[in-house]
Amino acid sequence: MNPMGHAAPGAFDNMFAQGVSTGFFSGMDIHFARFVQRFVSDMDHSVVLAAALVSRYTHEGHICLNLAEHAGTAVLPAGHGADAPVCPKLQEWTAALRASSVVGGAEDTTPMVLDSASRLYLRRYWDYEQACAKILLRLSRQERPFDRDLFKKGLEMVFPAEEEGVMEQKQCALAAARSGLCVITGGPGTGKTTLVAKILSLLVLQEPGLRIALAAPTGKAAQRVGDAVCETIDFFGPPESVKQAIPQKASTIHRLLGIVPSRTMPRYNAENPLPYDVVVIDEASMVDLALMAKLLQAVKPSAMLILVGDRNQLASVQAGHVLGDICDTGAVHGYSNEMAADVREVLGIELSAGADVGIQDCVVELSRTYRFSPDSGMYRLSRCVNTGDVPSCMEILSPGRFTDIRVHEASAQESLLQDLQSMILDAYAPYLKAAEPGECIRLFDSFRILCALREGPSGVNRMNAITEHILAAQGLIRPSALHYHGRPVLITANDYTMRLFNGDVGVILHDREERDLRAFFLSGDAKLRKISPVRLPRHETAFAMTVHKSQGSEYDHVLFMLPEKDSPVLSRELIYTGITRARTRLDLFVNRDVFAAAAARRTKRTSGLRDLLWGAAEGS
Repeated sequence: MNPMGHAAPGAFDNMFAQGVSTGFFSGMDIHFARFVQRFVSDMDHSVVLAAALVSRYTHEGHICLNLAEHAGTAVLPAGHGADAPVCPKLQEWTAALRASSVVGGAEDTTPMVLDSASRLYLRRYWDYEQACAKILLRLSRQERPFDRDLFKKGLEMVFPAEEEGVMEQKQCALAAARSGLCVITGGPGTGKTTLVAKILSLLVLQEPGLRIALAAPTGKAAQRVGDAVCETIDFFGPPESVKQAIPQKASTIHRLLGIVPSRTMPRYNAENPLPYDVVVIDEASMVDLALMAKLLQAVKPSAMLILVGDRNQLASVQAGHVLGDICDTGAVHGYSNEMAADVREVLGIELSAGADVGIQDCVVELSRTYRFSPDSGMYRLSRCVNTGDVPSCMEILSPGRFTDIRVHEASAQESLLQDLQSMILDAYAPYLKAAEPGECIRLFDSFRILCALREGPSGVNRMNAITEHILAAQGLIRPSALHYHGRPVLITANDYTMRLFNGDVGVILHDREERDLRAFFLSGDAKLRKISPVRLPRHETAFAMTVHKSQGSEYDHVLFMLPEKDSPVLSRELIYTGITRARTRLDLFVNRDVFAAAAARRTKRTSGLRDLLWGAAEGS
């Protein structure tokens, strides 16, 4: 193997050519590397190599390149022979980067930044990370008006019964009332959104006249959080003044900030902050670093931010695992002595206090689930996947072990197709026979096929084609044209003019009034909207969708397809997210070895945000 620092130009170019031919490097990675090459020594290629790698890993979802993990290892994956170039040793590599004119610190304007922990960033992502950490820490230390007696009276209103799980919700409410930041995490069915409505009521009692905004990353998630908050408020019936202060609808984060393609900067930003005193973001696990930075910069200094989500779900499609970093996923922290004292005084319970670190008092994890029985297969499987307990997962997947989980061997192609046909007809025939559009959409949304991949034998594209073939063979649909009666559509781009957003799902049906095809969507207030199919923004057929696209949604019955062969994109977070989209029944088409490998593989996204928030390391 040849060290890359002073490799001959021919070896350097050959390595890049190999990287592109195998798909390891993209054209954009090479373009950035060539740009950097113009400003460095002709012979020292370590800086150019670092530029290509940091570009590559940022596009893979990482915030930065951890040089220590790559120093002394082969640049390209295995299979390129003994002469494959090797990354320089860490000390040599960092020295070359610090001496370069294209690498700088916080106050410079260089295209790359190297911190004291040997993490290399593209400048833009360094700025995003620093902005997020600075604002989150400031919010966590920001005290809010807090009347203990009034808070206790409010608790009696929003928590009228002392049942299992209520005390942890009260602790979360207390954490929210104490500072400008509250992070509520927990698995599906733990009552996160219900708790948000109760917390907002308590905050309004403390500070009448608060202006509140509800938002989520996708239109579907925004609709769900808006509906859930309204239902909760109606259920426990707060005073009318409190009820009027809590918004009835939520928006997408893009719409909240005023992000449109024609503008380089959001309408609301640090110079023109959002006019709200409390900003609530649901499904925060889907928010990438860039969007989180824009959001935080737009929150006015005196406002409060509430982030809600499941830290164990899939990370955002774009760069970053922001909620995981904020929650310090994998670590357990006690409350500070000050928080423990407040809990003792207000709630009358004792908490174990830990060392005073980071944002520990602002993060609360809910553990009591109201959706699954602790004895159900889906609950047990999700817990075991979460912890990487592969042997227990395999035991749960044994035939007939649980009634709410059915396992189908993906390798048995004949029986697989038979099982698929029966299941698809049972699940999708009712919506296609429904008399009214509203009933049709509700029936369709009770079942979904979820896939780990887009391509391949068990990918989204093939599963959509198989489903169309099965339904067409029974005369339930006629997919001879792009748009046909019964075609479900998933919106994949925001369109503010049409009021359709990424994640919205509708069904194309014959409209009796207009005697033509129309795309029907069910809005948050249960009202139908219909739109000509030719006016739809970017969309795709939605019999099947990726697990990523399903985040923020729930279905009574889920058919979860895993590929027959292992893939680097399969992880315990993907498996966990797919499993927990189901409410009552889960069918798994799976190769057990692939499932085991995925459940043992945790997604790791490199960043410095966790260290900045929790004090585990010092950034430069």
